[in-house]
Amino acid sequence: MFTKQEILDALAMPWPAFQAAFAAPAKAAWRARGDVMQGVAMIGFSNVCRNQCLYCGMRAGNTALPRYRLTASQVRELAQGARQQGFGRLFLISGEDPRHNFAPLLEMVAAAAGMGLRLTLACGEYEPAQYQELKAAGAAEYVVKFEMSNPASFNRLNPSTSFAARMAAIEAVQRSGMLLASGNIIDWPGQTLDELAEDILLTARLQVSWAPVVPYLPAANTPLAQEGGRGSVELALREIALLRLMLPQADITGGQPGEDMRNGFSDRQGNLNALAAGANVLFADLLPAPLADDFRVTDHRAVQGLAHLQEMAALSGMQLRLD
Repeated sequence: MFTKQEILDALAMPWPAFQAAFAAPAKAAWRARGDVMQGVAMIGFSNVCRNQCLYCGMRAGNTALPRYRLTASQVRELAQGARQQGFGRLFLISGEDPRHNFAPLLEMVAAAAGMGLRLTLACGEYEPAQYQELKAAGAAEYVVKFEMSNPASFNRLNPSTSFAARMAAIEAVQRSGMLLASGNIIDWPGQTLDELAEDILLTARLQVSWAPVVPYLPAANTPLAQEGGRGSVELALREIALLRLMLPQADITGGQPGEDMRNGFSDRQGNLNALAAGANVLFADLLPAPLADDFRVTDHRAVQGLAHLQEMAALSGMQLRLD
């Protein structure tokens, strides 16, 4: 575990020095564990959200976004498609949809788990007993991102909830027996390096199973997009390397953007750079194109399919694992 000052020094040092001191050791640490790139199928089953997060393109106030929600039977069909492609892990993600009640979610989880899929969910904040129900239905992991570890910043950017409520949800997931996935948004407008260092420390303290960390990317019709542009790709790579050394067994998102935001999270060089810094997880989007375009947490999300994962494995020299 690094101290806060060590993290601050690492975030500020010249890039070549950082690569030698942290990125290369981080990649070596993962290579020693088998140098495996994990492929995960992803279904964004609803883009309806009640929340007003200032940075998210699916915020309730974005009336320009076409909305959709899949039924449990539609999700079951897509999950079957994932199995047919060889995937053993499935990520079900949605906005906090006020009309998509809890029973269909339990049905989705039970159906996918019955196919032998290892399930990760990211559907928002629930009551503690509901996390336990999801665990009992077959969910293995739940994503509750703390987004930013500074309570004042969190409360300003997430006005529909509070930092206290978000941390309570994180604790409830841990108590449920599901694995906890959590992390931060990197270099959002106004974030300081001190705040970023605290984010990294909190991710490590939570001992997350997966760190879904990505740089801030502006989304149309969001207040935060008016405050500044995209976050630093380089800072994201620095965090990935530091987290790999602090959490050697955790999954870390390798689907990272590059310099051209139009390529989204499937930017070839962005993905390869992340894998070289110690990341290991890439996603294959199973939604048909019109719906995938509308699952718009950020502009130009552009998550691709299995062929992209196979290409990244070949170019990086890593072994692609789908189970």
